[in-house]
Formats: sequence, structure tokens, C-alpha cells
Amino acid sequence: MPEIARPKPVRVIGLAVIPFAALVLIYLPVLYDLLVDWYTDANYSHGFLVPIVSGVLLWKKRRWLLSVSRIRDSRGLILIIVGLGLFVIANGAAEYFTLRFSFVLTLFGLICYLFGKEVIKLTWFELFFLVFMIPIPYVIYYAVAFPMQALATKITVSALNVIGMGAIRQGNIIHISGHSLEVAEACSGIRSLVSLLALGAIYAHVTQKQFSAKLILFVSTIPITVVGNVFRVLVTSLLVYMVTEKVTEEPLHSLMGISVFVVAFILLFVLGLILRRIFK
Repeated sequence: MPEIARPKPVRVIGLAVIPFAALVLIYLPVLYDLLVDWYTDANYSHGFLVPIVSGVLLWKKRRWLLSVSRIRDSRGLILIIVGLGLFVIANGAAEYFTLRFSFVLTLFGLICYLFGKEVIKLTWFELFFLVFMIPIPYVIYYAVAFPMQALATKITVSALNVIGMGAIRQGNIIHISGHSLEVAEACSGIRSLVSLLALGAIYAHVTQKQFSAKLILFVSTIPITVVGNVFRVLVTSLLVYMVTEKVTEEPLHSLMGISVFVVAFILLFVLGLILRRIFK
């Protein structure tokens, strides 16, 4: 009896790729604008790394993904419809965050519909992580930046006065013994927060076993960023007072900015160790 012809693996893979190729084609202008934002806006240059990190994490799970059952889930179709609906609405309203978020939502729905809930259980974080490649709306950006400026200024002035420096705060300007130091929007910590939230999400996911520990570590990124930024402003103020005002100029200013990440890395690492002991 002649053998029944089986579909070639290449053909099967090709059929699976078609819906994703169509999705990229639909969103091509959106993705191009996103790349331009990453390249031109220093606040979101980390966006280049986000899809790479997601891809690496997915690659490490490739054996598990090939071994689990892949059964279509109709709930994914609902997410696809919602995502494409947001795409149409956001296009008409020129609302870029929603437009870009709809890509992630539609991608999530497409994977759910084609491969089912077991695959989603393994890939939900990698898909969620893609949200960090999307610049937040500037309305939110500036609404958060000003309070962070004020908070960093207040805490720094209080710390300077505790050690007897006689600092005075005037808005977001610190006056200290004939020197004036402005805590500008760039020094508010909002830029660091955007990048550190992505870092905190990865670190929490990789180092913590329980979801509650992951969530605590991720949320803790916010106050940790504030602490790191206050450390930068405080050290900068002390250097201005004791050494030179040139510390606020380049390249020293950028080097001081790195201190935010150094402090944040240390605090995230320590908190991660504590949470691993608590949530065994």
C-alpha cells in the first residue's frame, strides 16, 4: 500500500509564519516610527534592547515550547479583534501609545489563538516585556517628572541641612553657600525610572520563583530609583560646594547620572536576595 504523503516541516513552518508576517506588514509604519523614537530620543534608547531580550528569553525556552500541546484558543481571537480595533481608533486619533500598545496586544492574541494557553503560560512575560519598548505619553512623562524633581530637591536639602550645610530650597533650585544648583527635568529621575522599570522586570522574573516576590521586586524599582536619584543630586551638591561647579557640566554630569544606575543595581540585588530568603 502506498504511504500517505505528509506535509513537509518547511511548509508547516511557512504556514505558521504567514499570520505574523501579515501583522508586521500592517504595523510596519508604526514599527518604523517606533525605531525613529528609539534613535532620536535618549529617554527611550533602551527600546532597541527590549525585543532582543524578549527574543533571547524565548530562545532559551524553545525546547519547552516545542514539547507543550499547541491547541487553538478562541479567546485569542477576541484579543486580536480588540487589538486591531485599538489600531483603527488610535490611528484616527493619532494617539501613539495606544497605537503601539495595540501591536503588543494583537501579537499576544495571535499567539494565543494559534498556539493556545499552554504556550501563553510559557511566553506571557516575554510578551508583556515588549510594553517597555513603547515610549510613555509625554502628558504622563511631564506629569511625573515635576513631582520627582520636587521630591529629589526636598530630600536633598533636608539631608544637606542634617549634616550642617545650611542649604535653602527655592522651587527646584538648591542654594548652598554662594552656589546654586538647579534640579532640572533631566535630573528628575524620570529617564532613569523608564529604563530601570524594564531592568527591574527582567531581574525580578529571572531571580524570583514566586509571583508575589516578582511583583514586590518590580514595584520596588520605583522607590529605588528615587533613592538613586537623590543620591546623585546629593553627591553633586556636595561636590559643587567642596570642589567645583564644573561637576554639573559634561562629561562629569553624565558620569554622575550613571551613579543612579549603580545605586539602583546594588539595592535591587540586595532586595532580591532578601526576597529569595523570604519567599522560598
